[in-house]
Amino acid sequence: MFSLTKEAANQIRAAAQNADAAEMALRVAAIRGADGEIEFTMGFDEGNENDTELAMAGVKILISKHSAPLLDTIELDFVELTPGEFNFIFVPSVVAETAKPAGGGCGTGGCGSGGCGKKNQPTTH
Repeated sequence: MFSLTKEAANQIRAAAQNADAAEMALRVAAIRGADGEIEFTMGFDEGNENDTELAMAGVKILISKHSAPLLDTIELDFVELTPGEFNFIFVPSVVAETAKPAGGGCGTGGCGSGGCGKKNQPTTH
């Protein structure tokens, strides 16, 4: 199941307040490109009947049925990539006690230093 860290949740809540999107959910999406690479996007949005809605650490998350399989073992984190440069990253998470984490991150980028896009303006990774 998709998850997010405490740091990511704190940053998302702050970004929602700054973007006047406090009542909106964060849509997280993933698509596999022709080369097999997964591209992640996220932005504030309103849900629809085909979405899975999750509530984590005070953040409402929306995931479409098409993105769900690609996000199933992904964790969203907010980290300092280089000194003074913070960003969201998508990383594989361990899905079972006997499973080993996949190597490396699935992608970076996203909401940058503190802001997520509003509806119809998701940020690409």
